[in-house]
Amino acid sequence: MRKQNSDEYFMNIAIKEAKKGIGFTSPNPPVGAVIVKEGKILGKGFHKGAGLPHAEVEALRNCRENPVGATIYVTLEPCNHWGRTPPCTEAIISSGIRRVVIGCADPNPNVKGGGKERLLSEGIEVKENVLREECEALLEAYLKHVKTGLPFVYAKAAITIDGFTATSAGDSKWITGEEARRYAHKLRYMVDAIIVGVDTVIKDNPKLTQRLGGRYKKQPLRVILDTHLRTPLNSEVIRDGGKTLILVGEKVGDEKIAQYLPFGVMVKRCATKENMLDLSEVLKILGEAQIQSVLLEGGSRVMGSFVSQRLVDKFFIFLAPKLLAGEDGYPMIRGKGPRFIKDCVMLDKLEIKRLGKDLLISGYPKY
Repeated sequence: MRKQNSDEYFMNIAIKEAKKGIGFTSPNPPVGAVIVKEGKILGKGFHKGAGLPHAEVEALRNCRENPVGATIYVTLEPCNHWGRTPPCTEAIISSGIRRVVIGCADPNPNVKGGGKERLLSEGIEVKENVLREECEALLEAYLKHVKTGLPFVYAKAAITIDGFTATSAGDSKWITGEEARRYAHKLRYMVDAIIVGVDTVIKDNPKLTQRLGGRYKKQPLRVILDTHLRTPLNSEVIRDGGKTLILVGEKVGDEKIAQYLPFGVMVKRCATKENMLDLSEVLKILGEAQIQSVLLEGGSRVMGSFVSQRLVDKFFIFLAPKLLAGEDGYPMIRGKGPRFIKDCVMLDKLEIKRLGKDLLISGYPKY
């Protein structure tokens, strides 16, 4: 017998499963599944990576008892097409499961035939939109990409209480403590690419890698916005053997580009606007390369350009209990702001997390 509100209860467990796959599954979405019979969990699972079994199949494999007559809770509508793996609908049908509870529908236009319709055609009960908002939040990057062809843009900054990311000398190590920095590396692992402006590369010579260790093997693509191709050839992002893409203006010559190719660095021309890379074209290029999510890390002018053009989808702001106590540091954002407070960018769905002595404030901008 099901508990009161058990559909929400078990979907929450499926969501916890799905979270285990964040950062591992792109270009596939992170999905979780739980199989329940008479209020008892028989098996659960999550999608572990592109080309590997989907969450529904993982949950079936992990079943401790026969699932005939059971309910499966899945955060995303089961697929009904052949890709690298067989359709999940067929696995559900052949298992004898009689009820499917779905968190949210799959809007992917490349998916041929609806999973829901296939299940209904076999007499299986289907319930949709259980904890839909929570499930869509897990899938926000995937959902934006399949709907628009553009990547989801996360913006990250570490600032002092008075709003600075570095001193006047450019020193920023370290504004935040160890716990906050480790969380920042988790954000790097979560996304497909990191974006910085060339000035950040010249000033800081960053690696732009995640350094979590353990099972976290994947490194994000490093994307450098460099209109005139000024990235130093001895930079870490050029010489460390990792994946780097430099986006340059249309007037940059072949001879200059050729200097970077022996290092395995990709250089691609991009349309410009007012003598700067057109950021809408930047996102279009990345989306066409199947980059579903990017983490914008700076510098302050690049951050200002993305915000002013309303291109940031979510902010992660690490706030350290420090005061620069001056006016000559580097702010989080440069550029012209609004004249009136009522025109500020508001953050919605705000979350605040304590990380050691620092705070992480995350939220979605309301433009």
